[in-house]
Amino acid sequence: MSSPKVIVQIAIAGARIFGKAFLAAGRQAIQNAKYRPPGAGGTDVAGVGNATSGSLTDRLTREHRMTADEARLILNVKKDDPIERIVQNYEHLFKANSPPEKPPKPTSGKTPIPTHSHYLQSKVVRAKERLEAELQAPAAEENAASASAAESSATSSTTTPPPPSS
Repeated sequence: MSSPKVIVQIAIAGARIFGKAFLAAGRQAIQNAKYRPPGAGGTDVAGVGNATSGSLTDRLTREHRMTADEARLILNVKKDDPIERIVQNYEHLFKANSPPEKPPKPTSGKTPIPTHSHYLQSKVVRAKERLEAELQAPAAEENAASASAAESSATSSTTTPPPPSS
């Protein structure tokens, strides 16, 4: 056997192996793309898609697109911290990410690196709104429950059965 013929045979065998492996990888990628584990939310943030029950917490999570835990992490507060601490951390983070009053003068012809972030500011605002909604929700739920109870008792007392016919 000549040397070029062996090289060509090795190249053909290698191409077949590579082609089969590439085909198998493609099939596996298609299977992986079709598979969605139970409870997977897709492009969802912070488990918002998993908030499917009718509970108050799940409703707030869907409405604000943020869980209470994520909001606490952003504002660096604990679960039992008072609203004053939440507002204090919010104001600090909001100011820290605000654009400066006067833009800095460029030195040596270079553009200064921005020290503020509108994205972080918006996350801080959303986190504060989420935690405020969480704190205000029990009072609103209690008011709604007492109003519906009063309404149901008022309608049941005004509805009287018809008199028996003789």
